[in-house]
Amino acid sequence: MCDGGAIIGDVDMFLADCRARLAFDLIGNTWNAVVLWALRSGPRRPGELREGIGGISPKVLTETLRRLEYNGLVGRRAYPEAPPRVEYGLTDLGRSLVPLIGAFGEWAFEHGDDVLAAQDRAEAPARECPRDPRPAAGLR
Repeated sequence: MCDGGAIIGDVDMFLADCRARLAFDLIGNTWNAVVLWALRSGPRRPGELREGIGGISPKVLTETLRRLEYNGLVGRRAYPEAPPRVEYGLTDLGRSLVPLIGAFGEWAFEHGDDVLAAQDRAEAPARECPRDPRPAAGLR
């Protein structure tokens, strides 16, 4: 059983009931990490987040912010104004993930071309040798 004190190299740290797997689930969602990164410099309104991130729909942003708030990574502050104003900012827990997300970004910058090249190599056999759409001789 994993007791939450995961030790590098300990196979148990990746079991379903382990905290390490919880952390991977949190940052494994593309938008979670992107929104956390976008909030690293301070609280922002949803419209500002959408503009800064790009490519995220209002619905997906709302779902992501709710998920991050549920997990204690983001806080929501509503101002009693007309029209209503809401800002989202990182909690201390959310801020603790920023360096890790930054490290993943550095890794991607350094190794992204290698990953893309590996994907191209993996897809090359399918492009070079297209399958014949006709059934095999004995199957007609």
